This record gives sequence, C-alpha cells and structure tokens, in this order.
Amino acid sequence: MSLTLRYMRNADIPEVMAIEQVSFNPPWTARSYSYEINESTYSHMVALEHSNGQSAPAGWKKLLGAIAAQPPANTKIVGYGGLWFISGEGHISTIASHPDMRGHGYGELVFAAMLHRSITLDADYMILEVRVSNVVAQNLYKKYGFRVEGVKPKYYQSNNEDAYDMRLQIRGVRDFVPRFNERYAELLDRHGVIDLYSTAEFPAKESR
Repeated sequence: MSLTLRYMRNADIPEVMAIEQVSFNPPWTARSYSYEINESTYSHMVALEHSNGQSAPAGWKKLLGAIAAQPPANTKIVGYGGLWFISGEGHISTIASHPDMRGHGYGELVFAAMLHRSITLDADYMILEVRVSNVVAQNLYKKYGFRVEGVKPKYYQSNNEDAYDMRLQIRGVRDFVPRFNERYAELLDRHGVIDLYSTAEFPAKESR
C-alpha cells in the first residue's frame, strides 16, 4: 500500500464527487471542480491517492500514465482539499476524506499538505471556516496553531449553522516554519507518503 499527495486532475473528478456528495450539503458541483482545476489561477487542489500495491505500473508505463493524467486501475482517491492563494493569504476552501477510510489520519495529511503548500508560496497567514459543531475538525486546526478569530452567522446554507473564522499567522511568528516542517516530515514518514504536491511547480493548464 502506498499514498501519494499530488495536484488534483480532471480524471479525479468522478471519485471526488462521490466523496463530495456524501460529505457536504450542498456539495460542490463537478463544474466547480473543473473550474478549480482547469481555469482558476489561484486554486491549488490536492488529491491523496491510495494504491494497494498490486500490479502497480512501473518505469515508462507509470510515466505514460502520468502524462495522460489517467489514474492506474489499482488506485483510488481517499482524500482531497482545496487551497486558494491570493496576495499572501492561504484560504482552505474545502477538505474531505473518503467515508470508508476515515480514522486513518488522511484528513490531517491533506490539511498539512495545504499548509505546507501555503508556506512554499510564502503565505503571510491562512484562514478557513468550520462549523461551530465540528469539534473534531476544530481540534485538528488548533493542533497546528489556528485560532478562532470570529463567527460568521448562518454561514452554512443547509441548516443556517454558524461558522468559526479560524486563522493562522505564519509570517513573523518565530520558529513556526522550521517547527512545522519538522512535524510535516514526520507525518509523511509515519504514513509512508510521497509528496508531489506541496513544493511542486504550479501545473500548466494543458497538463492537468
């Protein structure tokens, strides 16, 4: 079994939508993901790919598969997220893991990868919104230094639930980056993850 963090591709959209539809109300649309992948110049969409290690392509076959942006038959998306980066601000727009694969730390991997991507992009700070009832997610974000800065009333359309506005200051916080980088390296090592996302060049649109 292996895990790979990489930029989301068009071919991932059906799998992403299957997770999206059981994770969010209302869910994003397939068109929204297509826009984020193919048109947006500020979106950094990440996918966490799981491979069962059986009959995995190697060498030139693996390379050709990557060029064609077609996932191998023995892989599946187990988590994904969206990061918007504009003028020094990193904004986590979405994050989810496969309902059958929760409890394995995949959500934390995706979250930490987007934080590391923001650092690579030289972000001053990061923001996100989270349901006031989602204590599990809040605890994860607080673990990495996010703080509640305010409340957005009736932010979620499905039930008019409030959202916490959570923020993380990066620039100017002494030792934050080296401490996070050490934690991130340990996280990748513990899960045996290959990170092709957080320090990668922004993919050209025609290759995505």
